[in-house]
Parts: sequence; C-alpha cells; structure tokens
Amino acid sequence: MRIKVIAVGKLKENYLREAITHYSRGIKKHCQFQIIEVSDERAPEKYSSIEIERVRIKEGEKILHHVDVLSYVIALVIKGKKKTTEELQRDIEKINNLYNKEIIFIIGGSNGLSPEVLKRANDNLSFSPMTFPHQLMRVILLEQIEKVISGSNSLV
Repeated sequence: MRIKVIAVGKLKENYLREAITHYSRGIKKHCQFQIIEVSDERAPEKYSSIEIERVRIKEGEKILHHVDVLSYVIALVIKGKKKTTEELQRDIEKINNLYNKEIIFIIGGSNGLSPEVLKRANDNLSFSPMTFPHQLMRVILLEQIEKVISGSNSLV
C-alpha cells in the first residue's frame, strides 16, 4: 500500500512536527508513506474574492504537480462526506485491494482547494463541519491513517 499526503504550507510549531513524526513512524510500519508540503501563496491582508481564487488556483497547480494520473485522490473539504474511522478503514482497504492505487490525501491552505483539485479528486472527505487550522488537520489525518492501517481502529 502506498499513501501520500499533500498539504499546503509548512509546519512551524514544534509540537505539530513532533506529532507528525510520531504518526508517520507508525504509518511507515504498515505501508509506503510520504508527506509533501507545497508552499502557500502570499496574499494581501485584505483581498478580494478574485485574489482568493488566484491563490487557490496557484496552490492547486502546485498540488496537482505531485498527483499521478493513476492515483486515487481524497480531498479534505468541510462539505465532504463524513465517515467513521471504520468506514475510512473499509474505504482504504477497498481502494488498496480493488484498485491497487496510491492513495493521496490533499489538505488545502487557509483559502481552500481550487476547482481543478476538487475536480481531480475521486472522493471528498470531511472530518467535521468545523473549520480546523490546516496544520492541525495534518495531525488529525495522520492519526486516523495510522489507526486504520494498523488495524487498531477501536475508539478509546
């Protein structure tokens, strides 16, 4: 199994980097795993909807540069499908067993994902209707990936 996470922006906080390292080690025991960080686009403090879309498009181009045409892409979006850990585990097993494709999870920047990235996604996933900082979302995603691929999906 091959899993990749593509995320916009660099992690700045040590505690988040430590958590990412911790969960990455657990994931790598069970599959090939990679995290790719693409740089976020700078935008003026107060910017228009046109400028926001420009940022999304530029970040989307950087993201799609790392997406293979044969990969199975899951975009993390607030309005995506809400799944339990068990449902996520079944989905990952199904993708791996039926399609034997690399699974790519995409986490956008603070302005969200471009229409091109959303169009490329095979599935959209939401962890909550709440908005989380995209850096923290990486930790939450990796914790869930580690849990489902290690088979320890019992909720404590």
